[in-house]
Amino acid sequence: MKPATVQEIKQQLTKLPPARLTELCLRLARFKKDNKELLTYLLFESDDETAYIDNIKKEIDSEFDELPKPNLYLTKKVLRRILRTTAKQIRYSSSAQTEVELLTYFLRKIREKRIRIEDSPVLMNLYKQQLKKINTVIASMHEDLQYDYLRELKGLGV
Repeated sequence: MKPATVQEIKQQLTKLPPARLTELCLRLARFKKDNKELLTYLLFESDDETAYIDNIKKEIDSEFDELPKPNLYLTKKVLRRILRTTAKQIRYSSSAQTEVELLTYFLRKIREKRIRIEDSPVLMNLYKQQLKKINTVIASMHEDLQYDYLRELKGLGV
């Protein structure tokens, strides 16, 4: 089965009555956890972006508390998992400011926990890649925001 394009889906959705639209959304939410998480964000959390960011930061904090310090291999696996879930949350928001704040917070937590990223080329590449991603997003922002975020980012450089 070939899926319809987004434009075709949009046209079809505009024709549906509200009750049928609700039914389709609920059915969609039942099939995949990501769909349910996205609907939760759109319905309950998209109005207050700062509270959403704070909640994600608390999740990041709790995940960093479970970090296995002596074993660099396990640390690498946990950091990748944290980054994967953070990236998923950023995708839900699709806001450049949210992306910069959360990725900066992630890198700051790595520095605070004193993880020896220099000892692992994989962790060093992961860290540098996130810095590069942050700089790319900052470059697309307004000048005032660029200045604020770049100033905050200076302490995170390798």
